[in-house]
Amino acid sequence: MSTAHNDVLRLAFIGMSGTGKSFWTKRLAAAGYPAVSCDDGIEQRLAQRLEAGGYTGINGVAAWMGWPDSPTYAEREADYLSQEIAVLDEVLSNVERVPEHSLILDTTGSVIHAGNHLLMRMRRVMTVVYLAASAQEQQLLMERYLTDPKPVLWRGVFRAQAGEAPRQTVARCYPSLIAARRQSYEALAHVTLPVAMLRNPALDAHGLLAEIRAQQERAT
Repeated sequence: MSTAHNDVLRLAFIGMSGTGKSFWTKRLAAAGYPAVSCDDGIEQRLAQRLEAGGYTGINGVAAWMGWPDSPTYAEREADYLSQEIAVLDEVLSNVERVPEHSLILDTTGSVIHAGNHLLMRMRRVMTVVYLAASAQEQQLLMERYLTDPKPVLWRGVFRAQAGEAPRQTVARCYPSLIAARRQSYEALAHVTLPVAMLRNPALDAHGLLAEIRAQQERAT
């Protein structure tokens, strides 16, 4: 793995699905930094099971997992998480083996469930950047999940009430999911960037890196 830049740059983007992790990973990759997508690694590890059901792509992974109240969801949620842990462990092992190389890591929204040992390893060898959504943006994330589902590990937060349709349960429980994750994201991050700032069309890869470095300098 090589980079066109002299400085070693190791960033791990964290945050809810839809906050821009993949977008900025691709922007930095286009600027010359090596990049890895955890979604891609998980999909590759699940390939045989996905192909058996006719599923493809990240939306296919979500369809394979099913709605949170489906009878196979808990088993597939656990399977997904075990694959995510394996992918993250492999990525971090590579970083630890060649610390002089740069890497941009696009994590999943559920990375915080990978266990403290892995998360602390990630925090030691990479700068963790949390892409934080405002309350209004969080509502948009929920609506996007309902119309264009991506894999989500609910981890017991999805709790249907009597007479409630699944979509109603999602609408009621999704804010609790976000709130629970927000605390973990904030505790894990070295740098927090508001999604509103990241959606500024004038912001490019160099501007993003400048903001990250400025926050790091202010913290020291």
